[in-house]
Amino acid sequence: MQAFRLPNFYMPYPARLNPNLERAREHSTAWARELGMLDAPKPGGGVVWTEEDLLKHDYALMCAYTHPDCDGPALDLITDWYVWVFFFDDHFLEHFKHARNRDLGGAQAYLAQLERFMTRGKEESPEPTNPAEAGLKDLWARTTPAMTDAWRTRFITSTHNLMVESMWELINIDIGRIANPIEYMHMRRRVGGAPWSANLVEYAVGAEIPANLAGTRPMEVLSDTFSDAVHLRNDLFSYQREVQEEGENSNAVLVFERFFACSTQDAADRVNDLLTSRLQQFENTALTEVPPLFVEHAVPPNAQLGVAAYVKGLQDWQSGGHEWHARSSRYMNESLKESSAPSLPGPKGIGISASSLSFGPGLRGHARQHAHKPFQPVGHLALPDLYMPYPIQTSPHLASARRYIVGWARSMGFFDAVPEIERGVWDEPRFVGFDFAHCAAMIHAKATQEQLHLSSDWLAWGTYADDYYPMVFGASRNLAAAKACTVRLAQFMPLDAGATPEPTNPLERGLANLWQRTAGRMNEAARKAFRKANEEMLDSWLWELANQAQHRIPDPIDYVEMRRKTFGSELTVSLALLDHFEVIPAEIRHTRVMRELETAAQDYACFTNDVFSYQKEIEYEGEVHNIVLVVENFLGIDRWKALDIVVRLMKERMQQFEHIVKNDLPALFDDFQLDAPLRALLQGHADHLTSWMSGILEWHRRCARYSEAGLRRTYRSKPDTSKSFSFLPSGLGTAAVRIGPRAD
Repeated sequence: MQAFRLPNFYMPYPARLNPNLERAREHSTAWARELGMLDAPKPGGGVVWTEEDLLKHDYALMCAYTHPDCDGPALDLITDWYVWVFFFDDHFLEHFKHARNRDLGGAQAYLAQLERFMTRGKEESPEPTNPAEAGLKDLWARTTPAMTDAWRTRFITSTHNLMVESMWELINIDIGRIANPIEYMHMRRRVGGAPWSANLVEYAVGAEIPANLAGTRPMEVLSDTFSDAVHLRNDLFSYQREVQEEGENSNAVLVFERFFACSTQDAADRVNDLLTSRLQQFENTALTEVPPLFVEHAVPPNAQLGVAAYVKGLQDWQSGGHEWHARSSRYMNESLKESSAPSLPGPKGIGISASSLSFGPGLRGHARQHAHKPFQPVGHLALPDLYMPYPIQTSPHLASARRYIVGWARSMGFFDAVPEIERGVWDEPRFVGFDFAHCAAMIHAKATQEQLHLSSDWLAWGTYADDYYPMVFGASRNLAAAKACTVRLAQFMPLDAGATPEPTNPLERGLANLWQRTAGRMNEAARKAFRKANEEMLDSWLWELANQAQHRIPDPIDYVEMRRKTFGSELTVSLALLDHFEVIPAEIRHTRVMRELETAAQDYACFTNDVFSYQKEIEYEGEVHNIVLVVENFLGIDRWKALDIVVRLMKERMQQFEHIVKNDLPALFDDFQLDAPLRALLQGHADHLTSWMSGILEWHRRCARYSEAGLRRTYRSKPDTSKSFSFLPSGLGTAAVRIGPRAD
């Protein structure tokens, strides 16, 4: 029996088949035989693959579906890459994942040696000792001459991740640990290999992403949404094989079963809802974010066509990958053809499961995402006890900072009227109630008096700016002015800590003052990192404004990942490091351990802000950016159930943080053979994050900014919702228009 019935998939693009399929089948089988993949022994006897296994899996069919337009030689090479990556996965599983043979040390050595076959420049690779090494050496030599150095670097990173992060899966199997949903999505993106597939799409369509665009949000979101959709689809089809037959615990359906404490069928349906949401985020990014990117970077027409070909290639991969999963013997797919999903009529035969364009799931989610009514009275959101295992520390200089910061804010003009809104963003009594000095005193408890003043000022400026953007640019939907403001603010953060333009408003005046007092004390690397944290925060507010203009509640994953930036997580964490700007080496900072340590802490702090500010944002400000609202909208539940889920997610992220500090951080020290000073720096960084989280929680508990009484005093009259922007149509003939799920 199947573990669950496969859900109704959202698939708006028909699958098409490359005419070079038979050629690729013959070539890939001969290549696998030549490289020794069809007689590679298992540790307990037998072989990893037989030729019959390879024919059943039919990777040539997958590649012919996912790359329908490339020529014969290109399809041969791409098919060989997929034969290799699936062989590597199964070879690694047989040698190191099975319960009887979880050799962590051997697995690390295996992966380290395999990585040596991705050479740079004039490096020579070693002699292969197994088919996985032989296959990678052959493929590297056949592929990289056609691509630029920038592409090779990105492809090495993707290949490194899918190989090395396999250790995370192995460790979790070894200790019987199932990841929380946010951690799982992070790690599945790295270990699953779809970013690697996106790199190969560039090869297949003959168009690389321009190097100056590769690191931008739109291009990264295209790759990430593509990857998440590929992996979530794979998890649905492979649950029975991976979880029930092979004992794997890295599968989204299993993760959702555990987190939501629901049945396997319910978990599968929720995974499919997330898959649909990620596909629609891909579409939204391609249509609304990529064209402005071309204008901003003055991308020439030929490069624009290349990016368009890449986007189309990713769409082809989605529909083709779905079709292959529906046909391959590797996966659970018996019930797919029995689905009664609503669809448009389409061709029959080969390609049927993806060419019947299914819109049902997408229409429901899309309608709900845009149909939220702003400024609804939601009342105070009473909070349960939030899990916080770390104590609060407070600076002895708090009283001094409280006296100082009011004068500084007044001198910067934070209480002055802003011409665009004909009033001030803040007034002095409200500012006193915000008590930024208290927050700084807890997240920077060991600061000197001068350092605490500086930390307090940064918190005040960042919050003023966060309030300024929606008040000045949000109601008017003036995204161009917001972009111009953001570009100009960058001029007040010169990397040489030199002269800046003359400030023209409180926002610029505050940043100019802070940058002059801060940047001169930093080394070059720290100054770049600090400026980058500021720029990412400012850019993220443009993302919020764009969602407001579309009246669109964000996709859950996009929200979580952007929330770290809109909250200014990197900036506020850095405030406690103003007295010592040691920079963690890149090879350490980019490890799974450090990345997950920091993002777990950031998510806890961001969600803390969201649960406390729910009434302020939803009822009084008409916001769509709040994790409770995002969960409400995505799952179609009320705010109380959504709050329960967010609170549990906060606890799981905190427990993940504790697990990393106790287990993974010491292992990292040993794996990299770190010296005592660097160990102390990393341990101190983890200790600071504990103070940062506990301080932020305590500040929200004590601060007047979010209390119901404070909100009533601040917003004495309700907003005039008749003048607020709405996604819904208005005017003659629209009275009967309703957008949303139909009540049957």
